[in-house]
Amino acid sequence: MADPVANAEVASTPQDRGQPYVVVARRYRPQTFAELVGQEHVAQALSNAIATQRVGHAYLFTGARGVGKTSAARILAKALNCEQGPAPVPCNRCDICLSVSTGDDVDVLEIDGASNRGIDEIRQLRQNVNVRPSRARFKIYIIDEVHMLTPPAFNALLKTLEEPPEHVKFIFCTTEPTKIPVTILSRCQRFDFAGIQTSSIALRLRQIVAAEGVEAADDALEVLARRAAGSMRDSQSLLEQLLAFSSGRITLDDVHGMLGTAGDQRLAALAGHLVDRNAAATLAELDAALREGVDVSQLLEQLFGYFRDSMIAAVGCPADLFLFAAAAGRQVVADVGKRVGLATLLAIMQIIDQALARLRYSTQGRIVAELALVRICHLEELDDLPGLIAQLQSGVAGTSAPAGGVSRPSAASAAVSTGKKKYDPDLAAQQTEVDTSLGATVVLSSRGASATATPTRVALTAENATEIWTAALSRLSGLTAEQAKFFERAALAGPNHLVISFKPGYALAKSLCERPDQLSRCQQALAEVTGHPVRVEFRIHQDESGGGDSAVAVARTTSPHQRLLEIGKHPLVHRASELFGAQPIRVDDPPDPTVGRQ
Repeated sequence: MADPVANAEVASTPQDRGQPYVVVARRYRPQTFAELVGQEHVAQALSNAIATQRVGHAYLFTGARGVGKTSAARILAKALNCEQGPAPVPCNRCDICLSVSTGDDVDVLEIDGASNRGIDEIRQLRQNVNVRPSRARFKIYIIDEVHMLTPPAFNALLKTLEEPPEHVKFIFCTTEPTKIPVTILSRCQRFDFAGIQTSSIALRLRQIVAAEGVEAADDALEVLARRAAGSMRDSQSLLEQLLAFSSGRITLDDVHGMLGTAGDQRLAALAGHLVDRNAAATLAELDAALREGVDVSQLLEQLFGYFRDSMIAAVGCPADLFLFAAAAGRQVVADVGKRVGLATLLAIMQIIDQALARLRYSTQGRIVAELALVRICHLEELDDLPGLIAQLQSGVAGTSAPAGGVSRPSAASAAVSTGKKKYDPDLAAQQTEVDTSLGATVVLSSRGASATATPTRVALTAENATEIWTAALSRLSGLTAEQAKFFERAALAGPNHLVISFKPGYALAKSLCERPDQLSRCQQALAEVTGHPVRVEFRIHQDESGGGDSAVAVARTTSPHQRLLEIGKHPLVHRASELFGAQPIRVDDPPDPTVGRQ
C-alpha cells in the first residue's frame, strides 16, 4: 500500500470570498481511507473488509483526541452507502457522499454520547433501528464519546447491538475505552487509533499551507507538529491561529510568540546554566525569557522535554528517538546527557515534573519555577554516590567505635556529610585507631578506596563480660540499643555464652531485646567485637533474699504498662475482651492479708 501521506491530495481549496468561513480542521478533513494520516493499519483493515464483503455490524474506534476516529467513521459510512459502492474508495461526488461529509444525511445519524446518554434515548434508538433507510443501503449510527452513556443505557443497547437488523451498522468512537462495559466490547470489532508521528503531521501541515497560498518556514511547522503531541486536529487548530496571527509568511518567531514558548537558543542557554550549577545566571535567563512574553509553564515543559531527550542520549539511544530537540541542536542535547549523567538527569526531571504539577494550583508561577531551577542548581553529582556507597560498604561503615561508645565519622562519611561533589583524597589521609581494650585495629587507606578491619580474637571471660557487652552496645542504634543499656550485669554462663540480666522493673526492655531480629543484631555485634560467635541470653535478675513474697515483689516493681500487656494475654481476660469489647485499663494488686490483724 502506498504511503497515504505522500500521495494525499488536499481535498479543499482556499476559502472563497463571500462564503461562510469554515475552519481548517473541517475543510481539510480526510475524505478517503488513503488520506487518513498515521492510521494505515485501520485504513487497510476497513478497506479489505469492504472489498471482501466482511463488514461487521458494530465497530469501536478508540484513541486520543484528533487522530481521525470520527473521520474514519464517516469514510466508512460513505464507502458503504456510496451510489457506486459498496467500495473501499467512495466517489465523494454523489449526493449521499456529500451529505455524509457535511453530516446532513438522514440515514447516517451522528449522536453525541455526552448529551444523549440516558436510557430514554437508547430506547428511542431501539425503536428506530427497525425502520429501513430512506435511500441508502444501510442505516448507520455513529455514537461519539460512547463511554459517556450510563450503565442502564448500555444494558438497554446490548440485545440490539448483538443482533441488529441487516440494514443497521453501529460505529462507536471513544477516547476512554476502559469505561465501556466488557459486554459492549465483546460485541464490537475494536480498532485502536495510534498517535500520529510528528513528521507525518508536519508533512500534512505543509500541504495545507501550500493549498492556502501561504509561505511557512519548515522549522515553524515542525514546532507546531511537536506541540500537537500526536493530534492532527490540534496541529490544524494551531495552524488556524497562525494564519490569523501572521501576515503572508509564518516564521519560527511567530510560532514562539503565539505559543508563549522560548526559542531554541534561549532554551539551550537556560539548560547550560542549569548544568553548570550557576543559579544566578539561570534566574537571569529566566527573567529575560519572561520579559519576552514566554509563559513560565510552557518554559518548564520545554525544559522537561529538553532533558528528556538528554536522558535518551544518556542511556545510549540514537538521536532518532528524540522528540523535542530540533535537528540542528541534537548534538548539544546529547552532550548534555553525557555530561550530567543519568542519575542527575532523573533528579532534574523529577524536580521539573513536581513544579509543573504545583503550577496548576499556584498563583505564583514564577516563584515556583525559580524554586525548581535553584534546586536543580544545587543538586550534587548523584552519579558519584554509588562509588561512595561502595566505599562505605567495603569497610568504612564497620569502623570500630572508641571505648567510650561514641563513634567518630570516617573520612568517606565526612565527605558525604559536607556535601562535596566528588570524593576528596585529602580527607582520607592515613588514619589508624586502636582499641586497646579489645585489640581491634582499623586502618583507612590514604586513597579512601577501602577500609580493612583486622580484629584480634578476644576470649570471653567473666572479668571482661561487662566490658565486651558495653563495646557491642556501642555498635548498635535504635530503641533496642537504648533499652539494652539498662542492664544490671553481664555474666558468663558457659563458653561463649553471655547472660545479660535486667532488674525486675525492666521486663519491657528484656522483651524488646529478645525479639528475634534484635537478638540477631546483638549477637552480630558481639561477634564483631570478640572475633567469634557469642550466644546471648536475657534474664530478669531475681532478688536473692527472695522468699514467699518474691513474686509479689516482682509484680509490684513491674511497670504499669508492662503489667497491662501481660494481663491482657491471660485467657480469661482475652475472652472477656472479645465478649464485651472491653480493654484492661488498670491492674490492682490483691489486698495484703496481714493488714487489719491484731
